[in-house]
Amino acid sequence: MRWPAVLGDERGSSPVEFVLVGTLLTALTLAVLQVAFAIYVRNVVHDAAAEGAHYAALADTTHEEGALRTRQVISRAIGPEFAEDVSIGEDTALGHPSVVVRVRTTLPVLGLIGVPYGLEVDARAPVESLGEE
Repeated sequence: MRWPAVLGDERGSSPVEFVLVGTLLTALTLAVLQVAFAIYVRNVVHDAAAEGAHYAALADTTHEEGALRTRQVISRAIGPEFAEDVSIGEDTALGHPSVVVRVRTTLPVLGLIGVPYGLEVDARAPVESLGEE
């Protein structure tokens, strides 16, 4: 058998190409899905923080009720392990009293497994007052 004839033979190359291209496309698809999931988690956590801040800023609620509301929304949407570090406070950084909710949680890298405290979001809401101007 001559080497040029053996090197020019392409029999059996289609299954190998299929496996190589299929593996690449599968990895690319999973990477896109993981990025989409990380964005989803970030949006859920931010929306929960905003809802908790608005709830805590109402005149007849406390800060702890706002923090609890934030934890409940996160727990229902993605799981209670993502709602472990919720802090709430008040500041006047925008020129008026505001409630600030800060959530630090896991940034998912592989499914739900990820970097602990890799994601931090803040949400603010103006404090509501009754009859005070």
